[in-house]
Amino acid sequence: MRVLVLGGSGFIGPRVMRLLLERGHEVHCMDIAPDSPLLEGLRDRVAITRGDITLMDDVMEAMVVSQPDRVLNLAYALGAGEADPHPQVRLNILGMDNCFEAARILGIRRVIYASSLAVYGDQRLQGERAVVEDDARLGTSLYAVSKIFNEHQADWYNRAFDMAITGIRPANITGPDKVRGSMNHVQCQVLPALGQPVQFPFRDTMTLPLHVDDIAEVFVRVTLAVETRHSIYNSGGESTSLGQLAETVQEFLPEAEITFGEKEGGHEASGLYLMDNSRLVEEFEVQYGSFRQRVMETINEVRRAEGLPLVG
Repeated sequence: MRVLVLGGSGFIGPRVMRLLLERGHEVHCMDIAPDSPLLEGLRDRVAITRGDITLMDDVMEAMVVSQPDRVLNLAYALGAGEADPHPQVRLNILGMDNCFEAARILGIRRVIYASSLAVYGDQRLQGERAVVEDDARLGTSLYAVSKIFNEHQADWYNRAFDMAITGIRPANITGPDKVRGSMNHVQCQVLPALGQPVQFPFRDTMTLPLHVDDIAEVFVRVTLAVETRHSIYNSGGESTSLGQLAETVQEFLPEAEITFGEKEGGHEASGLYLMDNSRLVEEFEVQYGSFRQRVMETINEVRRAEGLPLVG
């Protein structure tokens, strides 16, 4: 199978492409940063071209040249703030529209894209329960509203043109090399692994981390599916407080300096941290590894890169 990955040089994309290659598929990548160091090790196995997803001509050319069976869109703005909304709207909404429209014109039915848990809004808006895919989308940030609109875009194309566009709502994706987006769960692992202190305002701030390798596997399974039963899927994740995560890190790094300003006060202001992923598990037989094991892997990947002794 031939897969075109749009925005493949980010945090998730290189891992997805490696998994696709391991399964014997042909991979093409269009990205505005084709020289990104994150693509090292893939250049001799992936056809990488420069392209801007906000430009329809670039998207059309990438699809015409690659002739993909599947298109996976991982091009989006994450953690950019709201001081300058225009570039985010162009990338997150116009870029998605270019992806769907180019695929429609060229007769590519199967498109997969990244939505987000942000569509639900903070947990307090949903109550103390795990949200399911049909729950109200109450997010109001620029990023959340963009993702809600993306889901509407997908639904419109699916209904109007009999396309098979599928979205994934990832949780707070974590891993050793993440540099933008939700970062408290990343800093809680990476900085202690480097021997650096880290402090957070509240011990009871909740988060929903999911290791980047796990979400990469989810994207691969959904991308390779001939059809999906649903148009949107929750990824699920590990519901944990920063205090609990700190304790897990300190199991491996007893001397880690992880401190908190207050024990309580962050719980009510936490983003979404309870998400049901039964739909994904039942259809795609997804099984995540032990989160404790993932924490150890993250610590060791950081320490290995710095020539420090491994833990565990």
